[in-house]
Amino acid sequence: MKLFFTLYAMLVSIVCCSQPIVGDWKGELDIQGMKLPLLVHIIPAGDSFIATMDSPAQGAKGIKADTTEWINGQLSLVINSIRLRYVGKLLGADSIAGTFTQMNTSLPLGLARIKDSAFVYNRPQTPRPKFNYKAEEVTIKNEEQGNLLAGTLTTPYNKKDFPVVVMITGSGAQDRDETLFGHKPFLVIADHFTNNGIGVLRMDDRGVSGSEKGKKDATSADFATDISSAVNFLVKKGHKKIGLVGHSEGGMIAPMVAVQNKNVKFIVTMAGPGIPVDSLMLIQNREVSRTSGVSTKDISESIAASRKIFSLLTSYSGNDIKTALKAKLKTWLDADTTRSEDQKETFISQQMAQVTSPWFLYFIKFNPDAFLSQVKVPVLAINGAKDVQVAAKENLYGIEKSLQKAGNKNFEVVELPGLNHLFQEAKTGAVSEYATIEQTISPTVLKLMTDWILKITKQMK
Repeated sequence: MKLFFTLYAMLVSIVCCSQPIVGDWKGELDIQGMKLPLLVHIIPAGDSFIATMDSPAQGAKGIKADTTEWINGQLSLVINSIRLRYVGKLLGADSIAGTFTQMNTSLPLGLARIKDSAFVYNRPQTPRPKFNYKAEEVTIKNEEQGNLLAGTLTTPYNKKDFPVVVMITGSGAQDRDETLFGHKPFLVIADHFTNNGIGVLRMDDRGVSGSEKGKKDATSADFATDISSAVNFLVKKGHKKIGLVGHSEGGMIAPMVAVQNKNVKFIVTMAGPGIPVDSLMLIQNREVSRTSGVSTKDISESIAASRKIFSLLTSYSGNDIKTALKAKLKTWLDADTTRSEDQKETFISQQMAQVTSPWFLYFIKFNPDAFLSQVKVPVLAINGAKDVQVAAKENLYGIEKSLQKAGNKNFEVVELPGLNHLFQEAKTGAVSEYATIEQTISPTVLKLMTDWILKITKQMK
């Protein structure tokens, strides 16, 4: 479950107009302890200039410029669509000192001229060719909705009757490798599984890379139809021991598909929800804020506000949630003397855009027990003890109780000490560590999942 940092919406564009500014520049935003690297590339174009920006941590590259001013050694960039402004002063030939402002948040952002513009994370676990297994590029059609999904199917050489899994990414549009901050956890998992005799199908999410966007305003229920179609694709290729491995929201989707598609023979849920999502999100709010250094007072106020919003979203039974929420937000903000009227309107607009989307409305009302309590196939549920996004104890306990309610006799629930939401070996579990930790996924997790899958599928016909 990715966090909704507004500053991560880095659809930034830049244009400049003077030779001293031409070249490649690198900077780094510090957002509550999380480092977000940015690259700016500026080239001449006639009497003006064209610039593009990369945000390596988000997999964004070549974002074309909008407008800019370059006057008396000062660079001014404005992106109206996301209310972003950057003002920087050229210092010598190789550095710019400036301020990045978005909405009502201002952060220092220095840019340094670089010769090699390629930003490369050190990710030692990322597999490199040549691979000791077959990798096949595939296209899968959603049998219910018609959208096409692009993916990679890796299978072991010279082996028959092997298990195969469909990988399911977490929330937000992600590629088949679940790329984040240079990490490619699904590629690392696929490589380890396939080298140990387990086939893997991983796909780009809707609208990412080779996959079609599909219907407008899709929810987790729609994404479940993608995964079910992928399972049936594997059945048509002759596979029988088919399982699902879902991370975060993917761990929520896996039980949905298993209940609806009898071709699913087992599930691995990695940091999947086990309690109602509105409760999960309140815990996430608290833990993410705590590990980011937010004061106890601010945490309490934030949770109180979120609880009010979630309560309205989950209990509303009318047909105009946007109007109802906007009225409530205005009422709640009337007593707020710390914000100007413009700031209040900005806050309301931000909240409206985030929490009234069909995806979020479905998500916040979701109770995983509705599906987990029907799952009969073997389940491995794992979570890191330092996970601040999907708290281990509460959610694993919920999964266990739901599976017991289902009468499921073949499941394991494992809390893994020292691991965060990405299953990295972490110090605090804070989101700010994700990018700084070189490890993509703990070898302990890779072995645990591999051994469990091979063990339970060995007994299958």
